[in-house]
Amino acid sequence: MPLLGKAAVAMWWNVRLEQHSEFGDWHSHEHFPERMSIPGFRRGSRWTSMHDAGGFFVLYELEQYETLTSRGYLERLNAPTPWSTKMMPHHLDMVRSQCRVVASFGGGVATSLTTIRLSPQVTKDAELKTALAEKLGALVSMPGLTGAHLLITDPPTTSTPTTEQQIRGSDGTADWILLVSGYDPEAMQNVVAGRFSFPALHLLGAQKNSTIGRYELAFTMTPQDIATM
Repeated sequence: MPLLGKAAVAMWWNVRLEQHSEFGDWHSHEHFPERMSIPGFRRGSRWTSMHDAGGFFVLYELEQYETLTSRGYLERLNAPTPWSTKMMPHHLDMVRSQCRVVASFGGGVATSLTTIRLSPQVTKDAELKTALAEKLGALVSMPGLTGAHLLITDPPTTSTPTTEQQIRGSDGTADWILLVSGYDPEAMQNVVAGRFSFPALHLLGAQKNSTIGRYELAFTMTPQDIATM
């Protein structure tokens, strides 16, 4: 799953089980097509947690970093549809990060994904970035794996709370993000446990507060799909 651009929006949240049916309809049939119609949006994917029945991860891949402050995107964020206005309060414990793509390896669309949220130790930024890029590049040819990526959160300095954010309430933010994708969940789990465990990441220069999540693909869309809907 090579990332299709130089920037991304990575989001984690929970939805109560009684809202899942309507959430899936809204997110697939209105929200994704709306986002994919914005210039600079290259692909969106929604993933369901393998551990938390209400957990989701969503990734928007953007052509350029400047898409984050583009007129088209900000207009959408500040003018949510009635259906979006209804659904936004159900995005619980939202973590939303606007990111630069630092390293991206692999190909194809995967069915399984592991996300790792981490932060560098003080003065270890460059050392950690180099070590992670080297390790990620070596993963994509391993059995069961197809992609590996490093994102670093870099919110635009001019960003202010949008209407959607005000509806949801305060969003959390991840710092650095590792994405490991593949077609064999067990193989991926073994690789992550061996190469990206908390002690292993700490030795590379990460702090000890990493968060790991495992997901399976629920839906994906590109701008080319909108014409067929």
